[in-house]
Amino acid sequence: MRLLITGANRGIGAALADTLRARGNEVLGTARSTEGLLKLDVADPASPPALAAQLGEAPLDALICNAGVYFDKPETLDTGFPAQMWADMFAVNVTGVFLTVQAMLPLLERAATPKIMIISSQMGSNALAKGNALIYRASKAAALNLGSNLAVALKPRGIAVGIYHPGWVGTEMGGAGADLTPAQSAEGLADRLDALSLDATGCFETWDGRAHPY
Repeated sequence: MRLLITGANRGIGAALADTLRARGNEVLGTARSTEGLLKLDVADPASPPALAAQLGEAPLDALICNAGVYFDKPETLDTGFPAQMWADMFAVNVTGVFLTVQAMLPLLERAATPKIMIISSQMGSNALAKGNALIYRASKAAALNLGSNLAVALKPRGIAVGIYHPGWVGTEMGGAGADLTPAQSAEGLADRLDALSLDATGCFETWDGRAHPY
């Protein structure tokens, strides 16, 4: 498969790139600064179309929307969560996902069995509301909703969409004490990508294949 992974310069994205490449796939990774990768700033509306033009006409078998930010961990309810932080996080975690999908649709539609993987989080689950990290939780809930609606919209075009919780992973974002290494999460997510089909489109699953409550 020919795959594109956003946010592939570190953490889960970098581990996914390594895992999928080791499985024999052609992996195209992106980052805001090139760092040896393709340049893509998902918060810049001009960036996804520019990357799509750079990729040419070859089919894209899978798009993995992994890029994300988490700025509001230390914010407090009474004085925190400023308006600009809401705008900045939603620009990456939600709008950036949509704009990247939209830009890559022509390439995905050229593939035989195209797939879109959206990395959300269990923190976007209404069933697991904890009353903290309000912006991150809201943005991941929106990404989950976006993925569910894209699954419906794109099924007639033959494009499967899956939304995934990668686990609590020991990355810069996940912090210390996490349950999983990036490599462990990536192995599971790579299996989920292999299993994703039109029959399962719209699924919200954990990295290890369990159905996750919305």
